[in-house]
Amino acid sequence: MRRLPPERRLRPAERARFATEIVVAYARARRELGRAPIEQAVARLRASDDGAAAREPKTPGEEHDEARRVGRAVVLTMRFLPGDTRCLRRSAVTLRLLARRGIPARLVIGARTRPDFLAHAWVEHDGVPVLSPLDGSFGRLVEL
Repeated sequence: MRRLPPERRLRPAERARFATEIVVAYARARRELGRAPIEQAVARLRASDDGAAAREPKTPGEEHDEARRVGRAVVLTMRFLPGDTRCLRRSAVTLRLLARRGIPARLVIGARTRPDFLAHAWVEHDGVPVLSPLDGSFGRLVEL
């Protein structure tokens, strides 16, 4: 990932606000994933009912760069949170934050059977992974 130029890097107070936004999104994702089927949980996480600020329109390249930065920040921040912070929760939080920014994204859930059965969830923007699909050996089961 490219490093942002100094004028676009977040200041400490902005980083703190962003980390807080991630923690709040994590709490909401935990609640939604625990109380509803995945389709409903994803729809609720995408709903911008909490007064998200209007964002300036972005080019597709700028949207993808921002989506990747959001995904990276989610992964880095969630390492310090208690509870289950594996791929489905990380993906739900990333989906929530991207929706708040007006960036369309899809949650992908896949599985593989060899060498052992393993399921994985990740987020894509315009068909390009924002969160890692690991080694790419996962067959897609569902896209939401």
